[in-house]
Amino acid sequence: MNERDDATSATAGGADLPLLSVRHIVQEYVSRGPGGVKAGIVHAVSDVSFDLGVGETLGIVGETGSGKSTLARATIQVERPKSGEVWFKGRNLVELSKRELRHARRDIQMVYQDPFGSLNPRWRVEDVVAEPLIGHTDLGKAQRRARVTELLDLVGLNPDVYLRRRPLELSGGQAQRVAIARAIATNPALIICDEAISSLDVLIQAQIMNLFEKLRAELGLSYVFIAHDLATVKQLSDVVAVMHLGQLAEVGTAERVYGSPRHPYTRALLDSIPGLDPETGIARRPVTLRGEPPSPLHPPSGCRFRTRCPRAQDTCAVEEPRPVDVGGGHRVACHFPLETEPTVSVESLRASMPVRSPVRAGPVA
Repeated sequence: MNERDDATSATAGGADLPLLSVRHIVQEYVSRGPGGVKAGIVHAVSDVSFDLGVGETLGIVGETGSGKSTLARATIQVERPKSGEVWFKGRNLVELSKRELRHARRDIQMVYQDPFGSLNPRWRVEDVVAEPLIGHTDLGKAQRRARVTELLDLVGLNPDVYLRRRPLELSGGQAQRVAIARAIATNPALIICDEAISSLDVLIQAQIMNLFEKLRAELGLSYVFIAHDLATVKQLSDVVAVMHLGQLAEVGTAERVYGSPRHPYTRALLDSIPGLDPETGIARRPVTLRGEPPSPLHPPSGCRFRTRCPRAQDTCAVEEPRPVDVGGGHRVACHFPLETEPTVSVESLRASMPVRSPVRAGPVA
């Protein structure tokens, strides 16, 4: 096995032995035009590295098309990356055989954006949640049913009401709770949430966020939480990674990244959030980032953000910036990082977050 390169870690001061350690992941696809003619290479993820400690939540944010979901699939090996390493519990998942990877996935699960698309519409809830128990445990039928009952209760669904229902008889929030129950059935150490709440309305988003936090506290889970909603990621994450066009622009603790962003792209994302000034109560208008995002088929030379960056200089077109620690594990890939003055207050950001509501068992939306 190759030695892990800690010098390129994009983490914010994680543990000495991280649960998950992603190193130099590259994922590319061949784009084909009419008649199957090769049109170019899509640079979906380019040399991304990060660490995740036990019990931590890493939030990954960025515009649509920035490579967040592709990175998640490469991490869990749904799609093998072109190059790079994914260390989970001391094993490099990239080197595992299909049989070994199947066993490793007992400890790493995924929750998807569309719960209905991830649940078999013909199966009853009991069968959906029991599926990983059949594949990864030796539990008998009665034991599986008892475990499914326990899991439904844990995610706030009354087993007497929901065991025999099918996915199409559920609301969006109920279906996502079933998907979460299935994900935690084998007591995994890590759950990757790929836009897991973006298809839900605001009230249900708040309930599901509370559920994620409750499960982390009770089960000791770690999360990789992918979303385009910056306020949601701020609320759930210990560490935040900002992705732009397949690369990590900035990584640090949530307080540092949101309170004092150092990359111009992060600042632009935060400036795009509408909110209220906590002192005056005056609405703060969102600022739109000018220009169109470059194509991953033909990314700009040097810094990939330079074509939209107000601070870009000649160096940015020639030399690709590498992540540099600017203090406290806060890493920024920028030749000319911003100063440390806050741009968006934490109080202002909280004002734009969904209303939190307690997680309750029994009938839910």
